[in-house]
Amino acid sequence: MNAEVVSWHRIRGRAYDVIHPDHAFSAELFASLRRSDQRLRARQYLSGLLAAEGRKSIRNIAAFAGGTAAEQSLHHFISSSTWDWSPMREALTDRVMRVLGPTAWVVRPLFIPKAGEHSVGVERQFAPELGQVLNGQLAFGAWAAAEEASVPVQWRLHLPESWLGDARRCRRAEIPGGTEAETPEECATATALTALGQWPVPKRPVVLDTHVGGLGGVVRPFAEARTPLLTRVQGSTRLIVTDRAMPGYRAGAIPARHIMESVQGLRRPLEDAGGPVRRTTLVAAVRVRLSRPGSGPELLLMGVWHELGKAPVDLWLAAPATAPVGDLVRLTRLAGRVAEDEERIGERVGIRDFEGRSFPGWHRHMTLASVAHAVSVLANESDELPLHARRVSA
Repeated sequence: MNAEVVSWHRIRGRAYDVIHPDHAFSAELFASLRRSDQRLRARQYLSGLLAAEGRKSIRNIAAFAGGTAAEQSLHHFISSSTWDWSPMREALTDRVMRVLGPTAWVVRPLFIPKAGEHSVGVERQFAPELGQVLNGQLAFGAWAAAEEASVPVQWRLHLPESWLGDARRCRRAEIPGGTEAETPEECATATALTALGQWPVPKRPVVLDTHVGGLGGVVRPFAEARTPLLTRVQGSTRLIVTDRAMPGYRAGAIPARHIMESVQGLRRPLEDAGGPVRRTTLVAAVRVRLSRPGSGPELLLMGVWHELGKAPVDLWLAAPATAPVGDLVRLTRLAGRVAEDEERIGERVGIRDFEGRSFPGWHRHMTLASVAHAVSVLANESDELPLHARRVSA
C-alpha cells in the first residue's frame, strides 16, 4: 500500500511540489489541458484549494495563488473556458487505482446549501445528510474507497424538473442540451455507472450510502452491468422473504425493519478490528425479493447492530444474494471511511465552496477539488514535509 492518510497541517511525501509543472502528479493529471496557460491556471487553482484561508472561492484562491491580477484569469478558467473535465477525472481515477488500490466505489450524497436561487440546480429539496428540506444543490459523488483512505473521482449534479423545464435557466447555466430529469436514486446510480462505463477501471462493488426509495430502478441497472451492489434501505421498505427457513416466509410484503426484528435471535457476531477501539458487530441476513411483480433476482437483506438493542443501526440490501456477509460488513465500513474523509479533507479543499452559477463551472471546480483531495491523501511515504502549497505566478 502506497497511500497515507494525513493531517491537514502535515503531509507525507512530495505533496509540497505537486503544483510544479515538472512534477509527475500535476503533469499526469493536467495532461489533457492543451495550452500552457491552462495548465498554469490549474496549478494556481490547486494551490489555492490546498492552502488558501477561508472558503475556497475564486477570489480567495486568486488572492493566495497569484494576487488580484489572477482573479479574472481563474474565473475565466473555471467558468468560461472550454476544457473538458472528464479526461482529468479519468486521469485522477487511474492514479488513485494504482496508488490506493480501492476495494469499492462508494456513492454518497453531497448537499450544498445556498441562499439564492440562481446557482445551477438550486431548489428547495430534501438534503439526505441532514434529513430535512432545504434550499440548495444536491449532488452525488463516487469515491474510490479503501480501508485506509478514499478519494472522490466522479460527480453528478441532480437537476430538478423545475430547471430542465425552463429553457432560459438552462441557457444561462449552460446545461447541456438533451439533459433529462432524474430522481435522486437515478442520479446516484448514474454517478457510479457512468464512471464504470466510460473509463477502463476494474470492476469493484458499489456501495450506495444513501437511503434509496425506488429500489427496482436501482437494482436493475447494476444487475445489467454485472456490478455487485450494496445499498442502504429504509426500514419502511416492503420486501418479500424468500428463505423458507426464516420467519415471514409466505407472509407477503413486510417492512424491512420487521423482517430484521423477527430474526434478531439469529444475529451472529463479527469482530471489527478497524479503528482505535476493537468492537463486535452483530449481523443478521435474510434472502428477499422486491415487492413488485417481476422485481428481478433474489437479494440479501442485512441488518447491523452495534449493541444488543432491538432495532438494527443500519439496514442494507445486497445483490447478488450470495455475497458473503463478512465481505458486506467490510463494505459498510468503507461508507464510514468516505464520510470521515469528506468532513476531514473534502470540506477543507472546498467541495461545497463553488460560488459560480454555471453547470460547467461547478463541474470544473469539483474536479479540481477532487484533485486537491487526492494530493492530501495519496502522498509518497518517503519524506515528510509541511503542507505549504507554493504560490504559482504567471
